[in-house]
Amino acid sequence: MAKLHFLYSTMNAGKSTNLLQASHNYRERGMTTLLLTARLDDRAGPGRIASRIGIAEPAETYGTGDDLRALIEARLAAGPVDCVLVDEAQFLTKTQVWQLADVADDLGIPVMCFGLRVDFRGELFPGSAALLALADSLREVRTICHCGRKATMVARVGADGSAATEGAQVEIGGNDRYVSYCRRHWREKVGRRALDPAPGRLGGETPDAPA
Repeated sequence: MAKLHFLYSTMNAGKSTNLLQASHNYRERGMTTLLLTARLDDRAGPGRIASRIGIAEPAETYGTGDDLRALIEARLAAGPVDCVLVDEAQFLTKTQVWQLADVADDLGIPVMCFGLRVDFRGELFPGSAALLALADSLREVRTICHCGRKATMVARVGADGSAATEGAQVEIGGNDRYVSYCRRHWREKVGRRALDPAPGRLGGETPDAPA
């Protein structure tokens, strides 16, 4: 049975490299893949998925209002599709994640989504939250912090190297804007005290009063 997969990581972990390698593996066996990427991220050029190691492939693009099941069904009308590979999956909407689940369940096509898990504030992207809830398979693509520990967080940095703690969730950028850290060093970079719950609270809840 076809599955919906979510391969997640922080920045610069090789998500696009993994996606392009997976597509190559299918095509090497005579199969056909459909590559999708977010329309708003055109750092590599419109409709193009590129890896930091220099490999790239053309892709169809999607926006938040697109029906991905309908897009894939239209592509099927022109020929077979053996696997759908989605880059920048954090930009999917919850509805689109359900559409991709339908593609796996109803059309029998495996769907592999690659994206960030959390934003620069340590909060889930809507698309990533939906994928974590609905995907049949979850796999972390790992990278490391400067200390050598696994990086799980990402900081948005300014020209002076300082880390942002406020701002829009989506701001397209690469190594000049985002740096991956382990949780400890992310806390040091962003100033964890500014993000702590209010005094007297634990996880945002008021503790029970003493008897």
